[in-house]
Amino acid sequence: MTALSNQDSPVYIRLRGTIAAGILRGDYGAGDQLPSVRAFAAEHGANPLTVAKAYQSFQDDGYVEVRRGVGMFVLPGASERLRAAERETFVTEHWPRISDYIDLLGLDVADLVERERA
Repeated sequence: MTALSNQDSPVYIRLRGTIAAGILRGDYGAGDQLPSVRAFAAEHGANPLTVAKAYQSFQDDGYVEVRRGVGMFVLPGASERLRAAERETFVTEHWPRISDYIDLLGLDVADLVERERA
């Protein structure tokens, strides 16, 4: 499950991507509390059960912990472990498709990188 998600992904995957991006950007650091399920659902126009599913996946993967009656908190080292997992997913799942599309369009990777730096 990746921070990079598209409109074709299930809603909980897109929500997970939003949360993952927040952790990777540092919006939610180690020890920080994630927004409540209801608050996050309201902010993103999602069903709370769908948000709960996305949150549960972070708990299952060991990036957050639930403190009963208090909320969900980012665990120490979560950002680094999540970044490593996202990098692996990018290299093995996203990059091959991107690379094929670059080749199909006859683009040059070096030109794309230079264009991004400009």
